[in-house]
Amino acid sequence: MGFNPLNSFFGALSRDLGIDLGTANTLVHVRGKGIVISEPSVVAIDKKTKEVKAVGAEAKAMVGKTPANIIAVRPLKDGVIADFEVVEKMLKYFISKAHDRSLGIVSPRPRVVVGVPSGVTQVEMRAARDAALNASAREAYVVEEPMAAAIGAGLPVDEPVGSMIVDIGGGTTEVAVISLGGIVINHSIRTAGDEIDEAIIQFARREYNLLIGERMAEKVKIAAGSAYPLDEEIRVVLRGRDLLTGLPKAVEISSVELREGIAGPVNAIVAEVRAALEETPPELVADIMEHGIVLAGGGALLHGLDRRIAAETKMPVHVAEDPLSCVARGAGKMVEEFENPVYRDILTSAQRTRRVRY
Repeated sequence: MGFNPLNSFFGALSRDLGIDLGTANTLVHVRGKGIVISEPSVVAIDKKTKEVKAVGAEAKAMVGKTPANIIAVRPLKDGVIADFEVVEKMLKYFISKAHDRSLGIVSPRPRVVVGVPSGVTQVEMRAARDAALNASAREAYVVEEPMAAAIGAGLPVDEPVGSMIVDIGGGTTEVAVISLGGIVINHSIRTAGDEIDEAIIQFARREYNLLIGERMAEKVKIAAGSAYPLDEEIRVVLRGRDLLTGLPKAVEISSVELREGIAGPVNAIVAEVRAALEETPPELVADIMEHGIVLAGGGALLHGLDRRIAAETKMPVHVAEDPLSCVARGAGKMVEEFENPVYRDILTSAQRTRRVRY
């Protein structure tokens, strides 16, 4: 990854991209413009012709409402590529949508940095890089999501100071302690926002014989889901189909009931944070005690999660500014300052080594 004058020339013309390729949402950061795309990672496909009918928000609106010949799929499962061909088509759509071609000439293909979960294998990492290259990127690099999230949250990743980031996405929760431009402690579990949604679906079925869909579960989670007692508890309505009569049914529930319903995945996330702290060297623990744990990702918005983790770890806990976009902003900052030796070293080491936790 040495300096290449040709790359520098192309870089001046192209709009390089930082991409958070998430299980639930894909965000794209364009150099010089900021985040220009934030859409669901959903693709609607014609089963017979394999033609892409819609991508992103338009495709998500079709989930559960498509005719038999069209299927709406999420090509990423637990943060990794489940359907390479569909991800490639999705990336091609987002890259072409985001890449600016208003310079009066055909601008060069963009250089792309893609955030991937830290627990992925070498094969999965290569799949993400290849998907970006096949989707018209000039160069493609991967960066571990907790590192990108820490950069996006403004943590001092290159200093000799311990920083803890907890990135709770749709498919994975990443817990990492970072110091001197490297990940010292890394835990990755496939329990995150999707599992909380599934817990709400199971809760409605178990307690009320009510069948609800993913979109209803997500809506209720955002409105009333919590990990810690609220100052003022909330009541929300679950709408679905009665499993006994087959007829439509609406049930009003409290945030207290919902908190019990999602306790399983929430407890797993909190336990993983504690496990990571137990492995952290004492000098770095002292830094984290002083500066606090930072929460990023959509899961950081779950009501009271910061207070719950603070109570369990006896550490200060802060939610990052705009936690949903931390990974995309971090990846974007890396492409904006591509010649920064700290970021180049991070990207180089990410291409070479993977730490897989079983």
